[in-house]
Amino acid sequence: MREWWRDAVIYQIYPRSYQDSTGDGIGDLNGITQRLPYVASLGVDCIWLSPIFTSPQADMGYDVSDYKDIDPIFGTLDDFDRMLAKAHDLGLKVITDQVLSHTSDKHPWFVESRQDRTNPKADWYVWADPKPDGSPPTNWHSHFGGPAWEFDAVRGQYYLHNFLSQQPDLNFHNPDVVDAILDTAAFWLDRGLDGFRLDTVNYYFQDKHLRSNPAAKSGPQVMATDLYGMQDNIYNKNQPENLAFLEQLRALCDRYNDIMMVGEVGDMGQRSIDLMASYTKGSSRLHMAYSFAMLGPDFSPKHFRGCIEGFQKGAPDGQPEWSFSNHDVPRHVTRWAEHAVSEDAMARLACAMLMSFEGTIGIYQGEELGQTETVMEYHELTDLQAIRFWPGVKGRDGCRTPMVWEHDADNAGFTSGTPWLPIKAPQAAHAVSHEEARNDSILHFYRETITFRKSHPCMTRGKTAWIDLPDPIRAFTRSVDDQHLTCVFNLSKDKTTLAQQGDASLTGPHQATLAAGTLDLPGNGFAFLDHSAPITLKG
Repeated sequence: MREWWRDAVIYQIYPRSYQDSTGDGIGDLNGITQRLPYVASLGVDCIWLSPIFTSPQADMGYDVSDYKDIDPIFGTLDDFDRMLAKAHDLGLKVITDQVLSHTSDKHPWFVESRQDRTNPKADWYVWADPKPDGSPPTNWHSHFGGPAWEFDAVRGQYYLHNFLSQQPDLNFHNPDVVDAILDTAAFWLDRGLDGFRLDTVNYYFQDKHLRSNPAAKSGPQVMATDLYGMQDNIYNKNQPENLAFLEQLRALCDRYNDIMMVGEVGDMGQRSIDLMASYTKGSSRLHMAYSFAMLGPDFSPKHFRGCIEGFQKGAPDGQPEWSFSNHDVPRHVTRWAEHAVSEDAMARLACAMLMSFEGTIGIYQGEELGQTETVMEYHELTDLQAIRFWPGVKGRDGCRTPMVWEHDADNAGFTSGTPWLPIKAPQAAHAVSHEEARNDSILHFYRETITFRKSHPCMTRGKTAWIDLPDPIRAFTRSVDDQHLTCVFNLSKDKTTLAQQGDASLTGPHQATLAAGTLDLPGNGFAFLDHSAPITLKG
């Protein structure tokens, strides 16, 4: 029997920005429950909830202080159970964001660990002595600026934090830590959860000998404010011990029915594709993985083909998840604006292309509305990374602003209070109420395209064969048995014409015309060609 996640479309919900049910300006679990019929109407299979666990919220829940409870700003365990039951009634699976590589510095484990060097949890975090000159043990950088080490005056040692100093890294070399983490996972599986999205899945282990990283071979990355990219990060993540832990976590999940784990590979370029392949290879590791490979500015045919082809070659039996947007990067309609005829044209092209990829698909809330990045002012920021490096770094608040439901309602229907992030006119213009009222809206297009993906065997089970065409065209054929679907995308603003030979017909959603062997694609146009025998396309 084919697993449910193989062909799934996963819808990411950022809980504090989805729907507020209490008027405090922050979205919550009861608000999500209220909106689940809308989510189900999209035709998606599963929702991924960003962190909802008890947290001081220094990094919006990615600093967990209790893995087995719900943060009060989101509700209670009973609220979670009701939300889960409602989702299941609507045919939706639910997975949660599990932040396992680090905790909050307010977690009882860390509070005990920092007391001295001999307590029962003294070795539960990555502690190290200063160098003789008092400097940090290694040259590793934090993603949020400065060294990845924070000196603690109580222990007289440094502790590792790959992110904020309030997010100390757990020591997975300690088997007691592994056992404790597995116990927290079992808690949620026993509650009926359908799986996990594993945050920073390649950060669990660091080099046991704490060796410093060499300089990046290709030189500094574009965003010079993030010194992390100036190193070849080979010792602070991506360690081989990760695989053994993933196998333990998979063994736990396999004791339950229909559980899925998807891991976020926090890396860029070919290394991220290689890690995706390694982490999903066989049947004893992750069910699937996704990376930031398609979450950057690159919008070239070569890039998209390289990501998919690289994964296929590296893990022919593995499963990828492909996404264009999430809570950590600018929304793709804005990110790829220089290639767009219009915002709507880019939203349609991106949707059609994403839904055609072989693997599991992830979409981020608001993406189905053609939502754009919110332009933030300094006084509106909550993201500590942006506050520290402004204006060199705009931060992540721009993609995290609240969901817009009713265009004419206060705060677009998100809250009766003051929203935690502003809802501005360009975003309110994409409200669900407007999108529902227009037959040609992006929302209806997403529903149509998701339905098409699910109904066509080539889209769900077809293998991919690439077609060599000149830029800016990206084309491939997906085939199963004697059915073939050729997918063609124009990644530029200029119209283009292709010669087509063979018996084929346009099917599904498209922005193209096919007549007398000529396929005309407007700027940002796309086409799905149905055929039972091979066809050819020439530029």
